[in-house]
Amino acid sequence: MKKMAIVLALAFVLMSSPAWADRDGSVSFGLRGGVAYYQGDDFDSPSFKPAAGFFGEYYLLNPLSLELGAGWLQLAGKDGLAVPDFESELVNVSMLARLGLPSDYFRPYLAGGVAVIDRIHHSLMESVDDLSLTFPVGGGVEFKVADNTMLDVRGLYHFGQKDGMDYVWADAKDKYLTGTLGLTWNKPANLDKDGDGLLNSEEKQLGTDPKVADTDGDGLSDGDEAKVYFTDPLKADTDGDGISDADEVLKYKTNPLKADSDGDGINDKDEIEKYQTNPIEADTDGDGLSDGEEILTTKTDPLKKDSDGDGMSDYDEVKVAKTDALKKDTDGDGLSDSDEVKIHKTNPLVADSDGGSVNDGVEIKRGTNPLDSHDDVILEVAEKGAKVVLDGIVFETNKAMITDQSAEVLEKAYQTLKAYPDLTVEIQGYTDSVGSRAYNIKLSQKRADAVKAYLVSKGIAASRITAKGYGPDSPVASNATPEGRQQNRRIEFMRTN
Repeated sequence: MKKMAIVLALAFVLMSSPAWADRDGSVSFGLRGGVAYYQGDDFDSPSFKPAAGFFGEYYLLNPLSLELGAGWLQLAGKDGLAVPDFESELVNVSMLARLGLPSDYFRPYLAGGVAVIDRIHHSLMESVDDLSLTFPVGGGVEFKVADNTMLDVRGLYHFGQKDGMDYVWADAKDKYLTGTLGLTWNKPANLDKDGDGLLNSEEKQLGTDPKVADTDGDGLSDGDEAKVYFTDPLKADTDGDGISDADEVLKYKTNPLKADSDGDGINDKDEIEKYQTNPIEADTDGDGLSDGEEILTTKTDPLKKDSDGDGMSDYDEVKVAKTDALKKDTDGDGLSDSDEVKIHKTNPLVADSDGGSVNDGVEIKRGTNPLDSHDDVILEVAEKGAKVVLDGIVFETNKAMITDQSAEVLEKAYQTLKAYPDLTVEIQGYTDSVGSRAYNIKLSQKRADAVKAYLVSKGIAASRITAKGYGPDSPVASNATPEGRQQNRRIEFMRTN
């Protein structure tokens, strides 16, 4: 019982081994040699004689093969009772079925079949051409000695169907034993059972199922995965990006070996399903920013070159102008970033490019230069007939000479006329009520003329300016106090068109 348990355990280990050969359809060839031992009638001391042969074997199934062989052997008996010693020489053709464990390394097997034998020599018989049948039964063990080369140890008991081989005709049929040692070369069938383009031997190497064309069920045959796309036929998603190898290869044309085919920082699945970007184009919208940078860093739209629609590409905003690619007007000055950069050449990051206190949008709208701070401060004369007091113009007493204190307010008047080239104005001079009216009219006219002369000297066309003195008319304050009289001594700027 103990020996039987050991044998069964060994068989279980062998059957469980991952190294089982898949020999279906393969062919083996071999040579064998050994001894034959006669078992006949009334021979007390049969002799061991040589035996040899060659064979071919075809594997019908993994454990079952069919062997066709031919051989030569001798049989002999000595010390028989009442009969002389004999020697016999035989040739045979045999067919055996072999059933064994399909292991690469150690293959015990059982064998049985039929053989046709022909005696070509017999020491006691003149006529030796005698065909008969034997039925060999037994078994053996194959040991792997090299790739596809096995050493075969076999023992067979041959049941004859005739008597008299030993020149004794008794009730029992003649029998003999053979023990041989053989060398077998196996030529693998390399079948492709599942039609996936891989031979069984290749499937064994890869660990794929030779009976299933698509081991991992991803939609690609094992052969295509191993030989065409170089993906793992044991993994449905080789690169682990969430998309099957088949979908990557056949549907999306992405690289099944890289989770991020285009190297933009976003894996293929997210590009396809979440962001709808092109997984094989690093910059889907062609704006110069990779999809990954737009999604993860700038938060711009990777499907639109100009996310905020301001006329500048996201790349130009982010990399060149440093503006906010998500806001049309980064500095809030009323001008789009594109207009500032491409048309006005103003700073899209600063609302008032020239720092003159008026933002770029207002300057552009009213016609002043947003890059020149000198024209920022002008007089607001919104409509025809509107008046602005040029507060700050100072004249010497009883004279029309403009003092240096008046420069700032005169600059405003000049910039106003310069900003609005179609504007025409009347420069109006006024005095207080001290002195005669005629004198004050004359003095106010001179002062108005002096302002006009200044503006003309700066480049304003004289035809756009009318100068008129109104003397003490239209006072804006009481002439009874010094303060009131000061207010009445003034120059006004009135729009005439």
